[in-house]
Amino acid sequence: MANNKSAKKRITINERNRLENKFYKTSVKTLIKTFLGNLEIYKTSPTPENKEKVQNILNSIYSLIDKASKKNIFHKNMAARKKSKLALKFKNI
Repeated sequence: MANNKSAKKRITINERNRLENKFYKTSVKTLIKTFLGNLEIYKTSPTPENKEKVQNILNSIYSLIDKASKKNIFHKNMAARKKSKLALKFKNI
């Protein structure tokens, strides 16, 4: 257990950062799963509403990835790789 004030503060800061990192990582994973599911729906029935829904999900994924990359939760190359793979899947419908 922590013996001094700075060590106790470090523990609380680490816990706060861990929860924030977990939020971004799990949110991105969940959104990617919903994106891929909606992409399959769009492939079977290509309507403008489905395409718009997939595009909105892709935009929200980009936003979360960029915010996480800005806060050094994701490395910039990893963020770019994820975004390009998703864009390629959306492009090759």
